[in-house]
Amino acid sequence: MNNYVNYISDDHLLHCIGNLHKAYLKAKNNINKKNFYSNKVDTIKLTFDSRFNNIDEESLIQSEILRQIDKSINNSIGTFHEQILGGIKGFEVGNLSGFDIKAKDDTLFADIKNKHNTMNSSSAEALFQKLARFANDYKKAKCYWVQILAKSSFCALWRGDINGKEYSHSRVYKISGDRFYALLSGQEDAMLQLYKVLPIAIKDYLESLEKNEKIAVNSALNEIQSETKSSKRTILEQITFENYSYYLGFNKL
Repeated sequence: MNNYVNYISDDHLLHCIGNLHKAYLKAKNNINKKNFYSNKVDTIKLTFDSRFNNIDEESLIQSEILRQIDKSINNSIGTFHEQILGGIKGFEVGNLSGFDIKAKDDTLFADIKNKHNTMNSSSAEALFQKLARFANDYKKAKCYWVQILAKSSFCALWRGDINGKEYSHSRVYKISGDRFYALLSGQEDAMLQLYKVLPIAIKDYLESLEKNEKIAVNSALNEIQSETKSSKRTILEQITFENYSYYLGFNKL
């Protein structure tokens, strides 16, 4: 008898939550000053954000750091769903095999995207071609583009024009997250079950950790503030100087 959902074991659910927790900690710990600067900080936008939204510079940089953490975590959320679905009896995770989820009897292959709008036309074309190849290689297989967070609940053949070419295949589908959870588990409310139980399962997982386990905290803001003490610049000026001192005149900040 499972305590959480009835289509995967409690141990598997807690293991998936643990993997995602590690991804959160890694993302937070990775945001030091060097990583924060790695994609170049748009200090002109941050200046507008600060003035127009009436946000002090320290809070603004904390928000920008959280935005970078969130960007990193989005990929991990997709992996969480892959791992959950791969724990359902009869299915497995792809592990870099060209698919995210497959049926062990090769009757299903799927590529999972967390959101419906994460692909441009070239990516969509490549994905359709990949799923069509699986369908052609495995004559009994149905192949799915899974959109965990879709704009509606659906399961339909994937047909349409992509980059000016018309694509269709009798066994290539697109499907919303709720329908895919239902398809693999045989339970219509499978995704709802997961949603409702997550707060309880996360609480149980966190309580199982060692009490003295350190939570990783990003150091970027502290490092920048330390530099401002000697440079006498504001936080935004310091970030601008350290990112763009090679621009004409910016070395005089």
